[in-house]
Amino acid sequence: MNAAADPVLVVAAAGGVRLHLRVKPGGRADRLLGPHAGALKLEVRAAPDRGRANDAVVRLLAEALGVGRSQVEVIAGAAARDKVVSVSGLSAVELARRLEAAGIAAEVRG
Repeated sequence: MNAAADPVLVVAAAGGVRLHLRVKPGGRADRLLGPHAGALKLEVRAAPDRGRANDAVVRLLAEALGVGRSQVEVIAGAAARDKVVSVSGLSAVELARRLEAAGIAAEVRG
């Protein structure tokens, strides 16, 4: 299995769930692209300028996962393509189930 086909790792953490992201800013659409070496690859139209791409990432994930924007927080990599987000209010199993419902393979760790 190549790295691109590895499922998204969903990690249980204190106060929520953590996901690693690979973000493509300045894309054609706001959309989830799928697994990328254990991370969730996504694309946002917003440019990486003054936090606009991070705001778009939060909006996209909140909508895709069916949670409020206040439940999604970029906790690492704010100025990078590789980010870590925390999602509160969902268990790791539930978050993985919601990703899988969106057609994205996920694996729970921790």
